[in-house]
Amino acid sequence: MGARRIRREQRRFDMALSRRTNGMIKMKERQRRDRRMREVIEKGQFPYTPAVRSWLSTQLDKPFSRIQEADVKALLKQS
Repeated sequence: MGARRIRREQRRFDMALSRRTNGMIKMKERQRRDRRMREVIEKGQFPYTPAVRSWLSTQLDKPFSRIQEADVKALLKQS
């Protein structure tokens, strides 16, 4: 009966450790990706590649089919 609890506690500890270590890496990668996508948007024209579409829909919190060019320009002006 105690073995299940011990495994659960070990798993919880391991998951917390990996969140701490991998979270820093992921945070830096998100910043690099944001910078890269903004550069692609500034250089490109409105029907964008699927990777840019996905990033835009995540940033604007709406499906790409509902995103207008004005929304993209407003996003670029924010930062």
